[in-house]
Amino acid sequence: MLLLTAGLVWVVYPTLDVRVVQAGDTAPDFSIVTERGRTVTRSDFGGKLLVLNFWATWCQTCIVELPSLNQFAKEYANQGVVVLGVSVDKNESLYKSFVKNGHVAFDTAFDPEANIATNYGTLQFPETYLIDRNGKVLEKVISNQDWMDPQFLARVKRML
Repeated sequence: MLLLTAGLVWVVYPTLDVRVVQAGDTAPDFSIVTERGRTVTRSDFGGKLLVLNFWATWCQTCIVELPSLNQFAKEYANQGVVVLGVSVDKNESLYKSFVKNGHVAFDTAFDPEANIATNYGTLQFPETYLIDRNGKVLEKVISNQDWMDPQFLARVKRML
């Protein structure tokens, strides 16, 4: 019995070690296909500030932050900022309908198993990582953010 328990602990224990990415950490790489059919990885954004936003259509605070995130994506696209939204929705048709009708101004991708979010240790939505050209997480935003807040924009400009 003791041997069986030890074997179970040996197999299960490594899966309990959830990595939570914080500011200062190297962002885990990923590969995902965007809604436009382009395969992207974290390293594809070299030279730009990557704003990696995990969200879902069922997440009310995600919906609340969308208008300011859209505006931010539009206004900072020519200043070296790329926004990528990764949806953890399970229902692909609901996700696609939302992206189409929600006038999302940035690239999105569908990750129903939340593999990328899990790799980052994302536990609630929305959660966003600002990642520099070297793959370092500069800031982590938990919950919704007013992306056009002057104090926040001042921090972003220092990151560029």
